[in-house]
Amino acid sequence: MNTVAAAHEVRLPIAGMTCASCAGRIERALTSLPGVLRADVNLATASASVATDGSVATTTLAEAVTHSGYKVPERTIDLAIGGMTCASCAGRIEKALRGVPGVIDASANLATERAQVRTLPEVATEALIAAVEGAGYRAELPALENAATAGHHDTDEADARERRHVWIALALSLPLVLPMLALPFGAHATLPGWLQFVLATPVQFWLGARFYRAGWRALKARSGNMDLLVALGTSAGYGLSVWHLLSGGEHASLYFEASAVVIALVLLGKWLETRARRQTTAAIRALQALRPATARIRRDGVETDVPLAQVRVGDAVVVRPGERMPVDGRILEGRTHADESMLTGESLPVARSEGDRVTGGAVNGEGRIVVETTAIGAESALSRIIRLVEEAQGKKAPIQRIVDRVSAVFVPVVIGIALLTLLGWGLATGDWSRALLNAVAVLVIACPCALGLATPTAIMAGTGVAARAGILIKDAQALEIAQRIGIVAFDKTGTLTEGKPTLTEAVALDGDTASLLAQAAAVQRGSEHPLAAAVLHAAQGSPQRVADDIRAVPGRGVRGRLGTSNVLIGSERMMREAAVDLSLLRARAESLIAGGHTVSWVASATGDESPRLLGLLAFRDTARAGARDAIARLHGLGVRTVMVSGDHEGAARVIAAQLGIDDVRANVLPGEKAAAIERLRGDGVVAMVGDGVNDAPALAAADVGIAMGSGTDVAMHAAGVTLMRAEPALVADAIEVSRRTTRKIHQNLFWAFIYNVVGIPLAALGWLDPVIAGAAMAFSSVSVVANALLLRRWRPRHL
Repeated sequence: MNTVAAAHEVRLPIAGMTCASCAGRIERALTSLPGVLRADVNLATASASVATDGSVATTTLAEAVTHSGYKVPERTIDLAIGGMTCASCAGRIEKALRGVPGVIDASANLATERAQVRTLPEVATEALIAAVEGAGYRAELPALENAATAGHHDTDEADARERRHVWIALALSLPLVLPMLALPFGAHATLPGWLQFVLATPVQFWLGARFYRAGWRALKARSGNMDLLVALGTSAGYGLSVWHLLSGGEHASLYFEASAVVIALVLLGKWLETRARRQTTAAIRALQALRPATARIRRDGVETDVPLAQVRVGDAVVVRPGERMPVDGRILEGRTHADESMLTGESLPVARSEGDRVTGGAVNGEGRIVVETTAIGAESALSRIIRLVEEAQGKKAPIQRIVDRVSAVFVPVVIGIALLTLLGWGLATGDWSRALLNAVAVLVIACPCALGLATPTAIMAGTGVAARAGILIKDAQALEIAQRIGIVAFDKTGTLTEGKPTLTEAVALDGDTASLLAQAAAVQRGSEHPLAAAVLHAAQGSPQRVADDIRAVPGRGVRGRLGTSNVLIGSERMMREAAVDLSLLRARAESLIAGGHTVSWVASATGDESPRLLGLLAFRDTARAGARDAIARLHGLGVRTVMVSGDHEGAARVIAAQLGIDDVRANVLPGEKAAAIERLRGDGVVAMVGDGVNDAPALAAADVGIAMGSGTDVAMHAAGVTLMRAEPALVADAIEVSRRTTRKIHQNLFWAFIYNVVGIPLAALGWLDPVIAGAAMAFSSVSVVANALLLRRWRPRHL
C-alpha cells in the first residue's frame, strides 16, 4: 500500500477504444511493463491512469498502448533554445524536457538551436519553457513566419555584437602573444607584468563572462559543457599568472597570453561557426522568402492590396506579370507561364491556363491572371514544404544516438584527464606551474562542440540542397536509410508511364462498337481512373447516359446498372469471379497484351442471368520521357529495379523491357502491394516509388517510401521522400544526395573524434601549448561545419 501511495501517477488519453475488452487489453499491455505498479483504463473518459515506480518513461507507456492496437493522442511543440554551446547542452535540455510529466519524447538540435517535444495534449508550453530555463538555458516559441524580417534583424544585431567582441579580444590579446611569436627570431620584448594583467583581465572577465555564466549553469544542473572546460582552463592560467605576479614580481613566469588568446580564439571559432551554421539553413530562408507580404484581391470589381493574412479561401487574387503567386489556387482568367524552380526544381517555366492549378511562391510569367484561392497559411503547399524541411533538419539521425551517449560523459572524462595530468606532472617533476599549463591544454583542446555539430549540420545542408532540387526528405532516418537502398520497386502507371492511357481498340462481339463504348462510358462517367478518362474521351460523340448504382471494385473494375442490365467493366480476374466466358475473344486479348496493351473486359447480365461477354477495350500508356535513362542510372548506382503493377503480366513486361527493369511483379492488387514489398525486403533495403495515394500502404511498408507527385498530404505522410516533380530521374538523385550526406556525416564524426583522440593525449603529455590547443579547438568546430557546407555544391544530374 505504501508503494502505491508513493507511486508516480501518469494519465494517458487513449483513442480507438470501443468496448470493455479494449480497456482490458490496454491494461494488460501496461501492467506487463517493468516498473508499472497499476493501470486503470476508463472507457467512458477514454483515458488510462498508470501508477509507476518512477523508472518508466511516458514514451514507453505510449508505445505499449500503440502496440496493443490503440493510440495515445499527442502534439508536437517546437521551442527556440538559447544558450546551447555543445552536444552535452542538447543532452541536458532533452533530459529536462523528458522530466516534465506528460512529455513523450524530446529532441534538441544544436545546429538549429531548436527543441522538438512530443507531449500529451494537456501539457502546457509554459511547463516546457520552465524546464528548459531550470536547466540553465533560454526557451521560447519560435517567431511567427510573418515576423521573419524582425528575426533577421535580431540575428544581424547579434552577429555584429559577436564580431565586435571578437575584434576587441584579438586586439587585446595580440600584444600579449607577439613577444612569444618573436622569440624564434631572437627578439626578447616581454611586456611588463602589470600591462599583461591590464590587457588580459577584460578578456577574461568581460569578453569571457559568457563562459562563466554558461559553466555555472551547467554546474548547477550537475553536468558539464564546453563553456565549463574553457572557464576552468583559462581561469587556471589566469589565476596562476596573478599569483606569480603578486608573489614573484616583474620577473615571474606569467601566462596571461595563454588565457587571453584561448578566449579570443574560442570566440573567433564560435563566431565563424555561427556564420557558417546559418548557411546550412539557407534553404529554409530561401523558401520563406518566396512568400509575398501582400496580395491583390478583387472584390466587387475593385482591386485592393491587403496583407497576406487577410486573404481567405475563395478570394479572387490578381497576379501581374513578374509577381510571385501569393496563394495556392486555380486560374479563373488568363494564361501564363509559371516559374516553379524554387518549389519543384523544374528549371523551365510551365504553361498555365484557365482551370490549371498554381502554387504560392511560383513566379508569374508574361500574363496577367486571376486566381481563385484554394489554400492559405499553413495549408499552402509552400508552408507544407517549409514545415517538412524544418522537421527533417530538426530530427536526429540514428547515428546521432551514439554521439549523444559519448557527449553525455565527455566533459566529466576530460576534467578527470586534466586532473590526472596536473597530479602526474606535478608529482613527477615538482614543477606545478608546468603541470597546471598541461592540464589547461587538456581542458582547452577538448571540443564537444564538433561532436554535436557533426551530424546535424550535414543533415541540414543535405536536406536543404535536396529541397532546392525538388526532393523533400521527411526525416534524418529516411536520409540515412536511403544511402543503403539496394532495390527500388516502381509502381507502373503514373510513375514509369505518363499515367494518361489512350483507348487504342474496342472490340464488340456483335460488331456494334459504338454501343459498347456508350455502355462503358455510362458506367465509368464520374470516375477519375485513368482508364475511365480514356473511355470517356473516346466516347465523346456517344449519348451522355449515366448508369445507376455505380460501384467500384478495388483492384478489379467497376459495375453499374443500365436499365434492366448490370454492366461489368474490369480485369480478367473480375470476369473470372463473375463466371464470364472469355473464350471468344481470348486470342485477340492475348495478342493485344503481348503488344503491351492493357485489356479491360465488358460484360452484361439481365436479371438473374449469368453475365455474358460484350467485348473488350484495349489501352496503351507511354513511358515517361527519361524513364529508361533513370533506370540505367539506378543500375549504375548498383541498385536492382522491380516493377510492382496491378496490370496484366504481358503488358507490364513490355514496359519493363522497354525501360530495362530487372524484375516484374504483375497482377498485384493495391492491397497486396505492401505484402509484395515485404517479400522484397528479404533481399535487401527496399525503396517503393509510387504516386503517394493508391500506393500509400506499399510506401509505408518499404524501408524508404518515395512519393512522386506535387507533395500532397498523403504523399508526405506515407513516404519518407517526396519528389516534387514526376520524374523518375529524381529517384537516383535522392539516393545520390543521401549517400553524399551520409558520407559527410561519417567524415565529420571522424574529424570530431580524431581531434579529441589525438589532441587530448598530446596535451596531457605536454606537447601542446594552451594557445595551440585553443586554436585547434576553435578550428575543429569550424572545419566540421565547413565540410558539411561542401554539400551545397551538389547538383542533380540532368539527363
